Amino acid sequence: MTRRCEITGKGPLVGNNVSHANNKTKRRFLPNLQEASFFSTGLKKSIKITSSTQGIRTVEHKGGIDAYLLGTAPSKLNAELRKLRKQLVAKIGEPAKPAPKPRRTATKKAAAKKAA
Repeated sequence: MTRRCEITGKGPLVGNNVSHANNKTKRRFLPNLQEASFFSTGLKKSIKITSSTQGIRTVEHKGGIDAYLLGTAPSKLNAELRKLRKQLVAKIGEPAKPAPKPRRTATKKAAAKKAA
């Protein structure tokens, strides 16, 4: 099992232990990984994911595993989550894309400059 978050992609970092005498020895900073279980309402099953605590918070913030998978581009998901997203899209369909934002109009200063 790799020590990598399936949602955020966080992995181990490398650094030094620095003693009082300024001796440096290599060490690893491991992410806080948890085995989290999310219930997918679209697939009607529980999904187990190894995730960092920040990744769990991200999924909950987005509104659950279904909303997270549908709201994230497939290229940003790992292979396992990409497969789950594909199953979810086949079952409930692709989410509607938001309408594009209207273009900004010129400010009053710019409009006055253009008119002059």
